[in-house]
Amino acid sequence: MNEFLSWLLDAVQGVDPALRTLVAGFAMMLETSVLIGLVVPGDTIVIVAGTAVASPLEGVVLGVAVVIGALAGESIGFWLGRLLGPRIRASSLGRRIGDANWVKSERYLRRRGGPAIFLSRFLPVLHSLVPLTVGMSRFSYRRFLAWTAPACVLWAALYISVAALAAGTYRELADRLHFAGYIFVGVIVLFFVLVFLAKKIIQRVESRHLDGDEEDIVRSGVPEEDMED
Repeated sequence: MNEFLSWLLDAVQGVDPALRTLVAGFAMMLETSVLIGLVVPGDTIVIVAGTAVASPLEGVVLGVAVVIGALAGESIGFWLGRLLGPRIRASSLGRRIGDANWVKSERYLRRRGGPAIFLSRFLPVLHSLVPLTVGMSRFSYRRFLAWTAPACVLWAALYISVAALAAGTYRELADRLHFAGYIFVGVIVLFFVLVFLAKKIIQRVESRHLDGDEEDIVRSGVPEEDMED
């Protein structure tokens, strides 16, 4: 196990740091983009890139790239919603997303406003759909960024820190413990389990804002204090 894992981590670290960083940032742009984000495993790519972090500076640079990529993808969704409006819901793209997801996203934004933008970053499907829904509402782009940027920073910091810590610990233990590889895998698996549980907790806590009848959505909107200034 140690031999294979060492080879794998060395292979990732052998990739040019600039290329690794660009790939991670681009993957996050796709992962947070409407529809594409439903199939691109941005979290896995960031974890892989994070295992190659060799210094705090590399970690910061990777984090900046991931955050910029995430904000770019979400901004694309926002401006698509702002420019195309409700027409996008009736398009082929909108039909592929599904009416139930549209209803949930619109309801959540209308009921929760800014916090819905922050929390949606940690929820499946909604993380790529909410930016589009926000663009279709009267929510300003400035306020949108103010809510989503901290969520992107928190997300990037968590994933990169765990990956770098797990890989660094493995490299320190590999020569002394024959089961060091299993420790590395266990840490990564435990992290994903905790992320899964955290998402479930958020969904349960927010369920009263996410659930309801379709008739509850008559238009896209947000609480008055979160509208355009």
